[in-house]
Amino acid sequence: MKLVIPYKFPSFNEYVNECRKNRYAGANMKRKIQLEIGWYIRSLPKFEKPLKIHFHWIEKNKKRDYDNICYAKKFILDALVEFGKLKDDNRKYVTAFTDTFAEGEQTEVILDIVEVEEWNKVKEF
Repeated sequence: MKLVIPYKFPSFNEYVNECRKNRYAGANMKRKIQLEIGWYIRSLPKFEKPLKIHFHWIEKNKKRDYDNICYAKKFILDALVEFGKLKDDNRKYVTAFTDTFAEGEQTEVILDIVEVEEWNKVKEF
């Protein structure tokens, strides 16, 4: 299953800076982002089997480091749980994920989601 989220997530550095403002700022930022993600994931089915997910991050330019870009998977996985699409985002339910990066016309992330039969029998993507 493929899902496109045309959204520029904050980098890890931006999130940390927000958390340093006060004890509520980081939580408010995370909540706002997860609500935005909710608009895109609402069309997904509820996943009953464990998942492996490939995140393909597309950025308009090469200004941000890869580790700062892909940190946003935390927001996406937490939103999948919050909106009832995934029971949990622990190792039992998310068995693997990979990341690739590209430069494009629009900043977005494309998720390739694959259900797997058993959490301990995950094969390569």
